[in-house]
Amino acid sequence: MTNITSGLIEGLAPFPTAYDDRAAALDAYRAVRTTTESLAAPLGAEDQQVQSMADASPTKWHRAHVTWFFETFLLLPHGVGYRPFHPEYGYLFNSYYEGAGPRYARPHRGLLTRPTIEDIARYRAHVDAAMERLIADSDAETWDGIADLFVLGLNHEQQHQELLLTDIKHAFSINPLAPAYIELPPPRAAGGGLHSGDRQRGWFGCDGGLVDVGHDGNRFGFDNEFPCHRQWVEPFEIATRPVTNAQYRAFVEDGGYGDARHWLSDGWAVVQEQGWERPFYWRDRDGGPVEFTLGGERPLDDDAPVSHLSFYEADAYARWAGGRLPSEAEWETAARQTAIDEADANLLAEGRLHPAAPSVAPAGQPAQMFGDVWEWTQSAYAPYPGFSAAAGAVGEYNGKFMANQMTLRGGSCITPPGHVCISYRNFFYPDQRWQFSGLRLARGV
Repeated sequence: MTNITSGLIEGLAPFPTAYDDRAAALDAYRAVRTTTESLAAPLGAEDQQVQSMADASPTKWHRAHVTWFFETFLLLPHGVGYRPFHPEYGYLFNSYYEGAGPRYARPHRGLLTRPTIEDIARYRAHVDAAMERLIADSDAETWDGIADLFVLGLNHEQQHQELLLTDIKHAFSINPLAPAYIELPPPRAAGGGLHSGDRQRGWFGCDGGLVDVGHDGNRFGFDNEFPCHRQWVEPFEIATRPVTNAQYRAFVEDGGYGDARHWLSDGWAVVQEQGWERPFYWRDRDGGPVEFTLGGERPLDDDAPVSHLSFYEADAYARWAGGRLPSEAEWETAARQTAIDEADANLLAEGRLHPAAPSVAPAGQPAQMFGDVWEWTQSAYAPYPGFSAAAGAVGEYNGKFMANQMTLRGGSCITPPGHVCISYRNFFYPDQRWQFSGLRLARGV
């Protein structure tokens, strides 16, 4: 079993977002592409083939799809003399871009025993060589016209690095052997005066008022983060920590999953239909409660943020605890008033690959707003006022999913560094819980 500290994950330094310097662009491209291969390295051919549910994808498909993105949107239209690696790969590895042509059905990706992982490696090498030529040799006019797509491609691949890990975790979780992806470091002791099992939470007050919401334009942002706009927020308080395993276990032990009073109607229906009794990866063993992790089964860490909750579970806990979930605007307002330092965040480069107790907990300040777990908000995933999708197939990136989903903020323990920012909007359906998703309470004042 590989230890995370042995150099498995490489090239994770945050990359710049302005690429007037072609050498910097090339370094960024190589770093992101190397990271994907490093994340796949501990997996055998059988591991990379498996698709454990329709919402997940095989590792080798992720490796191929992000390559398809660069090939389709950059090389085919702009690569001088570029020839596609295989005429059918566009069909196999298109995800949901109707404008890019037909595609193979998502639930059946695990049935594709061919191409092999060796074929995918050759495909990646073919595209990488052509991308390096495009970066180095394209004229200034061409480069200016494609730089935004290039940066989008890098961030797109980073999104799939996170999905690669959540998808293989789900696949390993249903294996009776409970295999480990890698050996993880031991749980981190809580800092800042926090104690094991501490169920007290502090609160951080925000005055509210007319606030800016959305991307400020100073670095890369996905289309759904724009345009920046103003929104009225009433005064509120937000918890200084995400809800921990110990706090959530109190809800479970109080019969929270059996009491309809705490649940939205749709959530209660899902609980009954699927027999939910606890968070997704919690299990009982003779020695006490354990949690399935990317390092196999481990004792439940009371101080770590609870993770792998659906929106319904997060909302039910908040009601039980006498609070609520923050809105997107509230979360972003609090984050902008907090001294967030990505260097202290438990992101992918930290190498833990699991939520952890905070190493730093500034007095009276919210901790862990970046990393550890994506935090559910009460806000539906909808377009901001004035939102307009980009022209062409790439305009399908986010806009067409703005219905029936809920937003999350803040990144997780497997989000690549430099990828997440205060205005970043993640989104999932309210019953989905295979992602590293948790919650932070809010309340009015």
